[in-house]
Amino acid sequence: MSTALVTGSSGLVGSEAAAYFADLGFEIHGVDNNMRMDFFGEGGDTRARRDELLAGLRAYTHHDIDIRDRGAVDRLVATLRPTLVAHCAAQPSHDLAASRPFDDFDVNAAGTLNMLEAVRRHAPDAVFCHLSTNKVYGDAPNELALVELETRFDYADEKFRNGIAEDFRIDASTHSLFGASKLAGDVMVQEYGRYFGMKTVCFRGGCLTGPNHAGVELHGFLQYLIKVAARGGTYKIFGYKGKQVRDNLHSLDVCRAMHAFFKNPRPGEVCNLGGGRGNSISILEAKAKVESLTGRELAVEYVEQNRVGDHICYISDLSKLRAHYPDWDVSVPLDRIFEEIYEGVSGAKK
Repeated sequence: MSTALVTGSSGLVGSEAAAYFADLGFEIHGVDNNMRMDFFGEGGDTRARRDELLAGLRAYTHHDIDIRDRGAVDRLVATLRPTLVAHCAAQPSHDLAASRPFDDFDVNAAGTLNMLEAVRRHAPDAVFCHLSTNKVYGDAPNELALVELETRFDYADEKFRNGIAEDFRIDASTHSLFGASKLAGDVMVQEYGRYFGMKTVCFRGGCLTGPNHAGVELHGFLQYLIKVAARGGTYKIFGYKGKQVRDNLHSLDVCRAMHAFFKNPRPGEVCNLGGGRGNSISILEAKAKVESLTGRELAVEYVEQNRVGDHICYISDLSKLRAHYPDWDVSVPLDRIFEEIYEGVSGAKK
């Protein structure tokens, strides 16, 4: 039986990966110490999702390990010698990174290095899938010429019609400390692929989302927005008139990309991974869409200052991923993502 080691296994993508690969017959070992609750408080608590995996997956074993603990990581990988590593654990917030820079870097950069080196020593033939982020490009995408439409910003240059590709520059921009720590991990994953010949991939995610997200104000835009709308709260919009655009990808499609790479791995691969233009939406558009689901207006508070390093318009160019892995494409449309999240936070069924 193949073994998958999933870090951040109680989180959005990690828990989806655990269930997805268990269905394929993998023995699953999850690593998660619920640090999301430490970062974000009760709203970030992922223990309920951990308990669902333990109850629902016969081939699932949970390890309450901090990926910053180099020795513990090394011992676990030496024992398991996994076939697949889905490295989904991260500190994911711009704002929190600024207030806790050491924790941010130690998780995103050093924790990733701990995983890579343990795999190199004990399971060098394993496939290593790393969940990176579009924030590795910093705010350089904001330098592109944009057009302001009624409800969103969009690229003025037809060259970027499909979005941002992997050759977009990563230097001379403001990343936020979070973006910088994720970039450090991203480059290290590439280097272990190129230098040591390991089967590594960096998936540079757009807005990865789904009903199992523990969304909070500082991270998990879409699930948090829908949760606020369903429960009658007030949603804060930070700058850009609410016309900032994100492309959203269901966590299932993230796992399908991992699976595609697992079947045909390459050393040091880099792929942008998001919903593409078809699953792109602005905050104003998301507000209107969720209002149609709830049947009532969403209360909003507008904050003039945008978040540091935040993208005005970001759409993932999926051309490379589709070319290298033609069996993969976006399978969950945006409307269905909204419906699933709404059903999850409200108990409603459409």
